[in-house]
Amino acid sequence: MRRYSRITGTGSYLPPRRLSNADLVAELAVSGVETSDDWIVERTGIRARHFAAVDVVCSDLATAAAKNALQAAGVDARDIDLIIVATSTPDMVFPSTACIVQHKLGAPGGAAFDVQAVCSGFVYALTIADAMIQTGAANKALVIGSEIFSRILDFKDRTTCVLFGDGAGAVVLEASKTPGILASDLHADGKHVGILCVPGHVSGGHITGDPLLKMDGQAVFKLAVGVLEDAARATLEKAGKTQADIDWLIPHQANIRIMQSTAKKLKLSMDKVIVTVDQHGNTSAASIPLALDAGVRAGKVKPGQLLMLEGVGGGFTWGAVLLNL
Repeated sequence: MRRYSRITGTGSYLPPRRLSNADLVAELAVSGVETSDDWIVERTGIRARHFAAVDVVCSDLATAAAKNALQAAGVDARDIDLIIVATSTPDMVFPSTACIVQHKLGAPGGAAFDVQAVCSGFVYALTIADAMIQTGAANKALVIGSEIFSRILDFKDRTTCVLFGDGAGAVVLEASKTPGILASDLHADGKHVGILCVPGHVSGGHITGDPLLKMDGQAVFKLAVGVLEDAARATLEKAGKTQADIDWLIPHQANIRIMQSTAKKLKLSMDKVIVTVDQHGNTSAASIPLALDAGVRAGKVKPGQLLMLEGVGGGFTWGAVLLNL
């Protein structure tokens, strides 16, 4: 009998420190950087974001989100035999954040590793976990997106520092006799590395290059809208579905204009799009599971509905997953 995988629980976690646009504008003004709430909202749709405290690391956020997902699924952490963490802001160069989360959860023994696909990371990680469950390599998986982007922002660059936030989202993915994840579509094109990157690394105990985020916003916007539509349509075709079958579009929460453009191309009303970018900002790999959990806990996203998850990020990477909840 063929094995499938289904999401059986969702969870998320946001650091307590919430900064509205007004809060951030006031902090930036101290450093001589001028911006405004109107400027931020008009260009991005963002009204607030959360920043982690200085003593908090990526695995702390991931562990909190994972515990909430485990509770929702009614699964004991000791039964988890696969943990994948999608992140661009790990605790350490190595070991993986997933191994650290595994220890914090008290769930030793199963496979644990990180996936680095930036804002597409959760879609990549979910696809990998689904494949491992289908082949019998795992039975119960935690798939987590966790980021502390506030650590890699240039707070003298108003075009990027207002966009990002910190947080984590997680799902429990379990083996199933009935299809949950129906299809996925993953891509990358390394020629676009330069339009969104953090071009620095550690060498000989020193940082070489630039350790802060750099982005060509216009180039990212133009590329993102096109590839998100293509990935969504390819995934629908693989599953034998059409956009009319979609109950909810849950996209990477980068910019409300990208989300609106993608929905329009797919002929979906914004009433069918889960939007959290206004309160979370861009949380990179955490944004899709954060939005998914927000939709579930608000009673919007319900069992039996057809969900399209899609992300696009530095690399340049992009992809989509179609699933029945």
